[in-house]
This record gives sequence, C-alpha cells and structure tokens, in this order.
Amino acid sequence: MWDYTDKVKEHFLHPKNAGAIENADAVGEVGSLACGDALKLYLKVDENERIVEASFETFGCASAIASSSALTELIKGKTLEEAKTLSNKDIADFLGGLPRQKMHCSVMGREALDAAINNYRGIETPKQELEGDVLCHCFGVTEEKIRQAIMENDLTTVEDITSYTKAGGGCGECLDDIAELLEKVRVEMKQNGPVEEKKRASLSNVQRMQRGMKVLEDEIRPSLKQDGGDIKLVDIEGKKVLVALRGACVNCPASSATLKGFVETKLRELVEPDILVEEVRS
Repeated sequence: MWDYTDKVKEHFLHPKNAGAIENADAVGEVGSLACGDALKLYLKVDENERIVEASFETFGCASAIASSSALTELIKGKTLEEAKTLSNKDIADFLGGLPRQKMHCSVMGREALDAAINNYRGIETPKQELEGDVLCHCFGVTEEKIRQAIMENDLTTVEDITSYTKAGGGCGECLDDIAELLEKVRVEMKQNGPVEEKKRASLSNVQRMQRGMKVLEDEIRPSLKQDGGDIKLVDIEGKKVLVALRGACVNCPASSATLKGFVETKLRELVEPDILVEEVRS
C-alpha cells in the first residue's frame, strides 16, 4: 500500500475540476490506456492568454487523479507563459509529495500542460516516435524523455528512472540500455556544473513557497516555541520571505538576531542560499 499524504487523498477522493470543458480553447492529451495512464487536459483562455478554467479527464491510479486535480488548481489564473514554468516537482510539492514510484503521474501532468499550450498556439506536439529512439518498448518511452527526466529531477539510479517514466518497468530488456544512458547523461551533467547548485538556483515560486512553509513548520516554529515564541508566515514575494513574530519573540531584544541568525540562516540552508527574511509588524 502506498503511503499517500492527506492532500493526495483529498485530491483523489474529491478531485477538483474533473470533467471536460465544452468548447475548450485548448486540449492536451498524453499517455495511453495501453500504458495504464492517460490524461486529457482542457483549458479556457481569455484574450490576455490567461487560463480562466482548467479541467481534466484521466484514467489511472490515485496519484494520476490527484496530480491532474492539483495541476488544474495550480494553473488557473496564470498566463500561458507563467503556466509553462510549472514543473512536475511543483505538482508533487503541492500535494505534499508523491511516492517515488508514482512520480511519473506528475510528469504526465506537466506533459499534458505542454501539449495543451501547443494546441492553443497551433503547434503540433511531436509524436513520441519523432522525439527520439524508443528505449522502452513496453511503455513506449523514448531516449529523449528519459534524458529529460534525469536532468530535470537529478535522477541517479535506474530505479529512479522507472519511477519517473515507467521505462524498464515491463519486461526489463531495456534496463542495461537505461543504465548506459544514465551514466552518459550524468557525465554530461557533471561537465556542465554541479547538479545541486543548478537545482537550487532554478526553484519555481511554487517550490520555494512549499519548501519555505515546510521548513517554517517543521524546523523553525518548534524551536521558537520552546522559548515561548512563535512566527507566522505572512507572504513570500520571490525570494523575500515576510514573517510576523509572535509570543515572546515580539518584545525580545534579540529578535533581529533571531530573524537573521536563525530564521534566515535555516531557510537559506534548507530552501535557497539567497533568501531574505523581513519582519512585518502588525
């Protein structure tokens, strides 16, 4: 049994925006019933290319349904250009995480979004056969798709690749080829610079907010509460985190040192190295 977060369960049992949109401005369809998962994403877009409605139809597991539901919630109100920056990690983070073996469901959501935006702009989404040589014939996964998954998610094992793309999850004949490709891509990534620095430098706003909230709740607030203090997240504006001190921290003469020496340092360590923390006084 998969260990699903409460948010995954919520979006699976009570999915948001399920069903087709009549006269949709854009439709993106990915996956296939033969592979076990399929997703059809519908968009309504206004004259400023802002997504005013988003809905989905999906065939798949709980993670596929939850990821599709989360995707529609994340993109509503965004322009197409803003939506394009959404990654599969953003979808998983929004849900509080997915089992590693189910990360391919969030990847499918990102691919459906790309296909829908292409459809709106009159761009034909390339057929999988044209994107590169098929490496996994059981699930029709191309070399290019595997390469992209490795680079975007910093994958390090063949098992990771199977979790994110399904490649190698069938007969297993392609596992040696996947391992060879993985080694090749990892060498290329190492030559192009440290993976961790690139990953942390490219956090999206959604990722930054999700990670920041988690660090505040799990690491920072418990420490402050031990001394009678507390902290409230007010907003996150880019890399600026706005907070309000509570409890004993409000009148503490060392509050400035707490904000910079503890709160900001912890966020820089666990979220991004150039985050700034500012206090908002009510």
